[in-house]
Amino acid sequence: MTTRSMVFGTARRGFLLLTLAFFLLPFLWLAMTAYKPSNEIFSIPPHLFFTPTLDQFRNALRIFDVGSLITSSLLIAGGSMLLSLILGVPAGYALARSAHPAAMGVAYFFMTIRMVPAVAALIPFYLLMRDIGLIGSWFSVVLINCVLNTAFVSWMMFSYFRGLPKELEEAALTDGCGQFGAFWKVSLPAVRSGIIASALFCVLFSWNDFLFAMFLTRLDSKPISVALLSAYGTKDITWGTLGALAHFSTVPIVLIVLVLNRYFVQGLTKGIN
Repeated sequence: MTTRSMVFGTARRGFLLLTLAFFLLPFLWLAMTAYKPSNEIFSIPPHLFFTPTLDQFRNALRIFDVGSLITSSLLIAGGSMLLSLILGVPAGYALARSAHPAAMGVAYFFMTIRMVPAVAALIPFYLLMRDIGLIGSWFSVVLINCVLNTAFVSWMMFSYFRGLPKELEEAALTDGCGQFGAFWKVSLPAVRSGIIASALFCVLFSWNDFLFAMFLTRLDSKPISVALLSAYGTKDITWGTLGALAHFSTVPIVLIVLVLNRYFVQGLTKGIN
């Protein structure tokens, strides 16, 4: 290894560490705020070393119905994920096995649906949910997230099924399986990692959704993402309490991503391939 390559490698690692520190600093500050005593949160200069306390978490649990907020978030994320997979996986398979020349264009059109700004879809969906009487329920948020996530799942699974050799299904058909049997017993298990990656993305999109949940839910059905904003500036709510509430919002989804990290990376790279 030459001196030049060693210098370049050291500089690259240093740059990566600085970039990582830059993006992790807000999360570190959030954690410190949640565990600091209230009288030290705005201290100048900031106290980097302090005696941690759980008082902010006690205040958050006393002021907010955290269990209900997390339950609503889980229902929205889980419901939209389940519906999106039920609709998107067969759609991706059908596009991947279609011989029509427009199949590729349709798959990428689905991807553009996921890229539509949320604010552009809010008013039409709000009017639709109002007309069918679902305003104020978490199910309305599930439906609108399902529409956007199904398009993404269709595109993602199109990429996975397209990379699956057709010979596997042909062998299953030769052995007596029907078309559905070949799909269910051969193709679906072979793309299990793609299904998990798609489910993970759906959960991420729905858990972090704010705009739809803010306008389509009411007090008793709002998720924790909306509670964070509604609590801002409220009397008796301190920055420490908001930091503690943010823990309840971020920790579950971070744990899910850490556990399923390899599927998350596969989902990112599969779209590029």
